[in-house]
Amino acid sequence: MFTSAARTAVAALVIVTASGGCSSGGGDGGASRSSRPVSPGASSSASTKTSSPRADDPVARARELRHMYDYAAATAALKGQTSTEADAERRAINDAKAKAKPFADTTQISHVFYHSLVVDPALAFHAGQGKAQGYKDYMVTKREFVAQLNSMYAKGYVLVHPQRVAKRGADGQMHPVPIVLPAGKKPLVLSVDDVSYYEYMAGDGFATSLVVDGSKGVRTTYPEKGGKVRKGADDVVPIVDDFVREHPDFSYRGDKGTIALTGYNGVLGYRSSYAAYGHSAKTDAERAKARTVANAMKASGWNFASHSYGHINITKASLATIKADAARWDADVKPIVGPTKEIIFAFGADISDTTPYSMRNPKYAFLHNVEGFDYFANVDGSRSSWIQFSQGSMRQGRINIDGIALDAARDGESSVLSNFFDPVATRDPARP
Repeated sequence: MFTSAARTAVAALVIVTASGGCSSGGGDGGASRSSRPVSPGASSSASTKTSSPRADDPVARARELRHMYDYAAATAALKGQTSTEADAERRAINDAKAKAKPFADTTQISHVFYHSLVVDPALAFHAGQGKAQGYKDYMVTKREFVAQLNSMYAKGYVLVHPQRVAKRGADGQMHPVPIVLPAGKKPLVLSVDDVSYYEYMAGDGFATSLVVDGSKGVRTTYPEKGGKVRKGADDVVPIVDDFVREHPDFSYRGDKGTIALTGYNGVLGYRSSYAAYGHSAKTDAERAKARTVANAMKASGWNFASHSYGHINITKASLATIKADAARWDADVKPIVGPTKEIIFAFGADISDTTPYSMRNPKYAFLHNVEGFDYFANVDGSRSSWIQFSQGSMRQGRINIDGIALDAARDGESSVLSNFFDPVATRDPARP
């Protein structure tokens, strides 16, 4: 059986969804022969493959910003530039801007999510203590993720943060915000749960932490046989970072995804929790390392969200329990990752059915008014998108991409994943 920590993140999840029904929470898994994403196929006619430009090359920077649909910033980057190349880039910016249009329907913006990726299926899918089934159900492999990522790019998806979808106006209400994209492009919200590299996962074929590796940016650490630790791209964050570096048109104005963090085992692979590990020089050092990584991630386009400190079921928890848990997250996690307006419910366990949130709901009143959350997300893998605006907030249903969803798609029980990739063709042969 799992330890109690393992059960919170990997045990069978019965999820209260946006539709008021139940859905399975989702996942990770799989090995790839390369630590870098493969290039999309020829079907992506709008593919834009570049290298990250030098900071002192304004034309290259403007080109990257244009590919990321940030036409105002691209124009500003060329201020004072009089070269023929700069003039050509200005024309390209103006042409792209003229062709771009606001995405038609905010409510049709999908939100997909993963957990940490299985790097070595031979270890994960044969792990002891009953963990193998949990990994199979709730994770995807690295190989699967890379294939799925390429497909989403080829289908025209562009990563956006929830804050691009809607913002609170002067009236205190949440209002849709235009997302301006070329024809054939469509916004997609991405999130990743539990990027803490929990203690129970050690030795099971997963990365063990995130680190900053100079000019390479944020990398994973992964323990190889013989005790050597490699730094590379063995989880969602560095894989997406590398992909966007090569294909900036996969990111809307630099956006990547949201990392939903608990705190009970620390964050990002560091045992940073005072509540769990005590106040000591060692914990302080872990917190400093985690903060360095978090700052680098935010600077490169990642957001953070609360996933509750203890991975609690907020549907079932009392208000007093929710308040105590939030106090722990605020004390242990917020000083590392900074304040956030996003909460992603652990287990997808929401505080309401499809009834819009209101201040009559004491859990909502606390989370919104006291904790300051404006963007809420549950789990609903039954449809390709679901967004609701109410009382100054936005709620979005997330589609779980995991072993359960892949099996359901293979068996003809669901077609939702086909909006993003072929769930059979992208399946890892190493998946049981």
